Amino acid sequence: MELIEPQKIKQKLAIKLIGRKILYYKSLSSTMDKARQEAQKGAAEGTVIIAEKQTSARGRLKRSWISPEGNIALSVILYPKAEYLPYLIMIASVAVVKAIKDTTGLKAEIKWPNDVLINAKKVCGILVESGVRNQKERYAVIGIGLNVSLRSDSYPEITQIAASLESALGGYVSRNKILSVLINHMDKLYMLLPDGEAIFKKWRALMTMLGKNVQVACGEEKIKGIAQDVSRDGSLLVLCENGKLNKVVAGDVSLREL
Repeated sequence: MELIEPQKIKQKLAIKLIGRKILYYKSLSSTMDKARQEAQKGAAEGTVIIAEKQTSARGRLKRSWISPEGNIALSVILYPKAEYLPYLIMIASVAVVKAIKDTTGLKAEIKWPNDVLINAKKVCGILVESGVRNQKERYAVIGIGLNVSLRSDSYPEITQIAASLESALGGYVSRNKILSVLINHMDKLYMLLPDGEAIFKKWRALMTMLGKNVQVACGEEKIKGIAQDVSRDGSLLVLCENGKLNKVVAGDVSLREL
């Protein structure tokens, strides 16, 4: 198995911000936890945390995330203005789709709010968390878990819903290559801020659910209708049968196509 080589990755980066510093670990409980610790200590903006494997990785809604060796687990530390926070999930998901296309030729799509799919199966989950350092400095952490060599048939709980790049491609995928391409795309997209409109348009164009019948679960409440659009703040707009347009905010929902 190819090990991740930070120096090899950095040689391929056209760095403006993201990737100036890469911290690499053979194993972490969670790259998100480590990134948050580093942010609290004042880590440089654009610092990337990479782990070969995670032992207690998590996704949205505190769900566990399977993250064995052979895949990609990274988190990026940023210090954005508060008004830029909604664009971070867009930047990350668009960067993942572009990196997959550039390195494998595979077509990926975004399922609102934070999943990347290939052939309707999840290959990547994205998590954005924010906090405050020293009671004044806001930081944000983008976490990306990308299935590269994961054998979903080894995990019955995800066999029907998950895939990997290698299973979709039917061949080997270099993690070092995809990491360098991914970080470059994230860096370029982050540099587009404060022009959030450009980032939003790229994100919206890759949405797979728009125009389709969906069911959104918000706690105990379920909303059925047509996924009509997404808004600049990252919300999903669902047109219900009664003609009401519901604005669903990411963070406490699950969504599936009917």
